[in-house]
Amino acid sequence: MTGSPRPAAPFRRTRNDHASETAEDYVEAISDVIGEKGQCRAADLVRLFGVSAVTVSKTVGRLRAAGLVDAEPYGPLELTAKGQKLADASRRRHEVVLDFLRAIGVSEATAQIDAEGIEHHVSDETLKRMKSLIKKLR
Repeated sequence: MTGSPRPAAPFRRTRNDHASETAEDYVEAISDVIGEKGQCRAADLVRLFGVSAVTVSKTVGRLRAAGLVDAEPYGPLELTAKGQKLADASRRRHEVVLDFLRAIGVSEATAQIDAEGIEHHVSDETLKRMKSLIKKLR
């Protein structure tokens, strides 16, 4: 590698974003399932994410430790106020990114897939600019 090294800050932010990505996906999914079905069980997340029950159990354990989820063994999952706040923020970011991608002409199928990844890494500044551009494009 030649030249001066790249600053570490962008990589650090990306690593931090990756660390919170699973939590955001899970709390958003739990909130959505509760909204659709009235309650969310681990089996719902197994089906939704296409992962094993062990993976869901471990992830829910981390969410409990972080104060995002309340869950009794074999009982339904419930979001704490902190978990619901994270789910709502994640959903809002997702909607802005999705609207932006649609506004610039990205196909619906691609926009859905791309928004799922971008939402976890977009800064507040970029979201603000996306919202502004969406208004101008409409």
